[in-house]
Amino acid sequence: MTFENIVKKLSRVLAAAFMFFMADGFYLSQKGFGWVDGNLVLVKPAKASMSVPEGSAVPSRFEMNVEHMLGSKEAPVTIYEFSSLGCSHCADFHLNMLPELKKDYIDNGKVKLVFADFPIDAKSMKGAMLARCMPADKYFDFLSLLFKKQLTWGLSFKTEKLLTSYAELEGLSADKAKACMEDDDMAKEIMSVRQDAMEKLKIQGTPSFLVRGEGGEEVLPGVPDYERLKEVLNKYLGVNK
Repeated sequence: MTFENIVKKLSRVLAAAFMFFMADGFYLSQKGFGWVDGNLVLVKPAKASMSVPEGSAVPSRFEMNVEHMLGSKEAPVTIYEFSSLGCSHCADFHLNMLPELKKDYIDNGKVKLVFADFPIDAKSMKGAMLARCMPADKYFDFLSLLFKKQLTWGLSFKTEKLLTSYAELEGLSADKAKACMEDDDMAKEIMSVRQDAMEKLKIQGTPSFLVRGEGGEEVLPGVPDYERLKEVLNKYLGVNK
């Protein structure tokens, strides 16, 4: 192959990659993403610029359709976990603290945990969309898998291919996975929950937690110390210690 042919072939490959990148960016921009400092990220509206101090009482009126929940629906205290599959701190909570929380509060019916998608970039958006297509009994296991392999798919140039391969291991076909990651209605639902959290709870980053009980509710930004989290949960459970 001559040098001229090599240059032509390389140019075609780069052109195709550019067109794919632009098309992918346009598709996601329709779902609330934009270019910031060279990165495709979710654009935050100005009205969500204020943050909430830890422990603040929030008369939020925040509600969402609860499709994915750990624990009994009758549990008196609810934790809404606003999380992005591309967030390392979210992975830390989900893989390291959640098992302890599950043992101490969720499995015994005291607390239920609701996972609320709050994607922070294009890749985590696609991961969230794909996870929602998993069977209900495999949803949280699939989240754990994506968190465990976060660096692998998060840094890959073939993210969709990797995500699809993970879904196939759980019995989801490649065609179904592709359809999930291109589902406009699902994307709108995710964005609606995210927007509500920003407007009603002033949440800006992940992870963040809304703890709600009969006595009220409050927001905990970031991964709280486990003792601090227990203190908040016990307060809403009416436990002195």
